[in-house]
Amino acid sequence: MNSKIISLVSELFKEWSGEFPEIIKRLPETTSGRKYYRLQAGKTSAIGVYNNNKRENDAFIYLSYHLKKHNVNVPDVYKVDNDKGVYLIQDLGDINLYIYVEDIKGEENFSDLVIRKYRKVIDEMPNIQIKASEDMDFSICYPRAEFDYQSIMWDLNYFKYYFLKLAGVRFDEQYLEDDFQVFAKYLLEADCNYFLYRDFQSRNIMIKDDKLYFIDYQGGRRGALQYDLASLLFEAKTQLTGELRQELLDYYIKINSKERSFNTEEFIKFYPSYILARIVQAMGAYGYRGYYERRSFYLRSIPYAVRNMNWLLDNYNIDVKTPELLNCLRQIVNSEALREYDIKQSEFTVSINSFSYRSGIPQDNTGNGGGFVFDCRAMPNPGRYPEFTQFTGKDKPVIDFLKKEEKVKKFIDNTYSIIEASIENYKERNFTDLQVNFGCTGGRHRSVYFAEQIAWLIKRNYSIKIKLWHRELERND
Repeated sequence: MNSKIISLVSELFKEWSGEFPEIIKRLPETTSGRKYYRLQAGKTSAIGVYNNNKRENDAFIYLSYHLKKHNVNVPDVYKVDNDKGVYLIQDLGDINLYIYVEDIKGEENFSDLVIRKYRKVIDEMPNIQIKASEDMDFSICYPRAEFDYQSIMWDLNYFKYYFLKLAGVRFDEQYLEDDFQVFAKYLLEADCNYFLYRDFQSRNIMIKDDKLYFIDYQGGRRGALQYDLASLLFEAKTQLTGELRQELLDYYIKINSKERSFNTEEFIKFYPSYILARIVQAMGAYGYRGYYERRSFYLRSIPYAVRNMNWLLDNYNIDVKTPELLNCLRQIVNSEALREYDIKQSEFTVSINSFSYRSGIPQDNTGNGGGFVFDCRAMPNPGRYPEFTQFTGKDKPVIDFLKKEEKVKKFIDNTYSIIEASIENYKERNFTDLQVNFGCTGGRHRSVYFAEQIAWLIKRNYSIKIKLWHRELERND
């Protein structure tokens, strides 16, 4: 971790809370240049943010206060030192809408649970998009006050240079430029007098104490309503079904029809084109981070975006004549090379096992011969207490017992960091398997808990196959 940044956020935490943080944890990187840290001292916690872009910070701080004034759940801003590029905001935990959806996949009433949660999100959208826009000072927005012609052309050229060219899609430069201009002007025929959140997707919707909170809106500006709904329903990795999307679109229209300024017919007319605008923006980002920066995580998102694009072309008519752009889109959805990223990610498997040292370490049957064995016996042992003997590491009483222990949290952070580094390296080298073992005395409490937690973290951050096996529990069944 960068010691200078750590010092800056720690000093700000001290000024706010009265004490220096005892625990500093770097949070996963985003596609921006911002750095996030979870800072804790006792039961007090906050998220420290470092960003040397003063204008972007000003936009975030202003929008935070403004949205909160309109009863939107956004993180509290605790303290700001924009001269040094740091600020402190409320810690909203680690559960976002994306994780929630991933965790309930496979449940019998999956569709009902997803619709219920997404409806709650949509219930908040009139406040965010319409009511908050009425007295918003858009001049503070970053990098522009509006999602205007220039903004749209930036996105389209980002898509051209960082996705189309790097992915080997063939096109006529002048014809495509002509289509971009036509497409941008068409988008701006929609009513663009609302607050456009810009990155309104499931990872930016936190769930804490069963309440929804909204984060990462610093790129918001004036724009059309359609863009944010497209961002939510056509986010690459959530892969909502067509039926779910239609039901949620209908619900959005029903909710917004109560607003005097909402024009249902116009919304539906421009909606498909804004879906396309959002998909190509995302693909430009995947291309930049994946092809240009060589970060394979983003390349693995491409097949999901391609499927969304294919669904869009099959189910909607884009009501604007852009033949060269359409030619590029058809090449993308038919590309064998882009489909390979789907194949590569499905080949990699992480096997996570819990076991008892009394029965020995599980064998590696993949022939890989690598991986890890983590000894959990130094951790607090719920098996020593009579009240936990009937439970396992999958049960709430044991989970609650271990969760409250600080050394348990550190063990998870440290082991996950090691495992994550190997996942990234193995995938780059086209390995197919990684085995991770957690052992304790009886193989029922601690090892099971840690195996479950690590499996959950990997599932949250990677689209790879996970095999989870609790050897001693299965022997006892």
